[in-house]
Amino acid sequence: MDKSNKSLSEVHESVDLTHSKSRFRTLMAFIGPAYLVSVGYMDPGNWATDIAGGSRFGYTLIWVLLMSNWVAILLQSLAAKLGIVKGWDLAQASRQQYPAWINVPLYILAEIAIAATDLAEIIGMAIGLNLLFDLPLMYGVLITVLDTFLLLFLINKGIRKIELFIFSLVSIIGLSFLMEMFIVEPEVNKLVDGFIPSALSGEALYIAIGIIGATIMPHNLYLHSSLVQTRKIKRDEKGIKQALKFNFFDSAIALNAAFFVNAAILILAAAAFHKNGFNQVADITDAHQLLKGIFGDLAPTLFAVALIAAGQSSTITGTLAGQIVMEGYLNLRISPWIRRLITRLIAVAPAVFTIAYFGEEKIGDLLIFSQVILSLQLGFAVIPLIHFTSSKKLMGHFVNKKWVVVLAWISALIIIGLNVKLVGEELSNFLVSDYAQLHWLKLIVFIVVLYIAFLLVFVSVSPFLNKMRDKRMIPHTPIKPLALTRADAYQRIGIAVDFSSMDEASIQHALSAGNKEAHYFLFHIVESAAAMRHGENVMDIETKQDFAWITAYTNDLRLAGYTVSFEMEYGNRAANIAALAIRNNIELLVMGAHGHAGLKDILFGSTVEAVRHKLNIPILVVR
Repeated sequence: MDKSNKSLSEVHESVDLTHSKSRFRTLMAFIGPAYLVSVGYMDPGNWATDIAGGSRFGYTLIWVLLMSNWVAILLQSLAAKLGIVKGWDLAQASRQQYPAWINVPLYILAEIAIAATDLAEIIGMAIGLNLLFDLPLMYGVLITVLDTFLLLFLINKGIRKIELFIFSLVSIIGLSFLMEMFIVEPEVNKLVDGFIPSALSGEALYIAIGIIGATIMPHNLYLHSSLVQTRKIKRDEKGIKQALKFNFFDSAIALNAAFFVNAAILILAAAAFHKNGFNQVADITDAHQLLKGIFGDLAPTLFAVALIAAGQSSTITGTLAGQIVMEGYLNLRISPWIRRLITRLIAVAPAVFTIAYFGEEKIGDLLIFSQVILSLQLGFAVIPLIHFTSSKKLMGHFVNKKWVVVLAWISALIIIGLNVKLVGEELSNFLVSDYAQLHWLKLIVFIVVLYIAFLLVFVSVSPFLNKMRDKRMIPHTPIKPLALTRADAYQRIGIAVDFSSMDEASIQHALSAGNKEAHYFLFHIVESAAAMRHGENVMDIETKQDFAWITAYTNDLRLAGYTVSFEMEYGNRAANIAALAIRNNIELLVMGAHGHAGLKDILFGSTVEAVRHKLNIPILVVR
């Protein structure tokens, strides 16, 4: 099956569940995607709001966390439903249903949100490394760039390996906070009372808005709708129902685990800080130092370990989300390692700038700012998701039930309303700041806010005014009828040889593409240091050996009745192969690919791609 237009095509349907298994084994095979999603609900961006809530108001805001968790389970279930039933991730669905002039700004907003998410993970991990190893924040931020290569390595090992890695990190976080609970000894009666909803006003309302805004994150909806497609299921009604049921269990288990972590952070702050009169703790570093002063070395060490694990796990899933939105909104596919490196560098740049220009003490403010940026994008993920999964035309028998639609819209209105309030307060603060004296900056801010408000209204009302389109997802333009005629055999065929085990396969495929009337050209590029410097004048041992081998290839083919010539060049492999093909009027070029993976592919596997972009003739890649 062609997966070129599938979400996360590297791992699409890589876990086959079409064969009969026991109920338990089937459930365990479905478990995984929601754990990758759940780490976004316990990322370092959540820690500041949880610590602030616990230190200032004790246990009274736990019910806000619980409500946020229920909303998260509902929305993530809808995201999973879209991926399972339609085989679309949320970005692909938006590209199908909204016009291009809307999808481009939606993509830009999604990228900004993912960069803001990634920024929070980078800062959190850098703070964790600083607390545990006294590593300067600048070095910690720069180290996080290496996460790109870790993800590249893991995804080549398969989605189950990524899920196992993330599960291990989540377990470290959970165990760390479980041990913290025994150390801080929370007051059980007050803890239970915290689950009873109470009135919110003033500063408590502001902290509650922050908790909700940091809990429901837009990139998780894109991510979940894609990750569920890593399971290959039976595409009949029974198979889809089974997938929906088991993915709901996956979401409920994983997100309740995330709730435990967030609640544990708030409880830790309540028991350690609020109880001891430290009511204004909101900074992660301050929390770590206070833990050390109150409980000794073990509690702050566990805190730092959990923070590093949260940052590492969240950054992997955030980078995957970046790939999903680019491919989904723009149908643009670039090399995965480049895509992931771009995502990471976009997030690293503001962190490096803040540390270098303003100092390490401002990194906490940048963490809070990243959460404000997230609030701007949330509606553009939640509202389309509800529209798509509530459409009978798109979802068929699996359309949302009425009560689900009502709950989803209530949740969306609460989330968006609270986030609009948060943005409004930030705008009020901006207007009384020194920056507001810059009239050009004030004008830009208002234009951006008005444009975002217009986009939000459009994505909200457009599906009510226009019918949903259930188009088949295709990679490019619609296929036209093909005028099929028998092609003439190629007459001038080039074969790139490097005297490896791939040469025999390359030559055999080239011979099958032509006939004995064709003219075959063997190309070899000498890449030694001496050859790069001296060119055709070099006569080192490697060059002499290469000349002997290519001569032997030529003689063997001529004895078999084929017309063969050979040419050798020196220096850059890709550029010289392309030049030889052009010079000899080659009609078909055959090259061997060695199937390198991960870092080896970056180092050794670039020749085929480079040659392909230099020529406009067919290139047959043999592996």
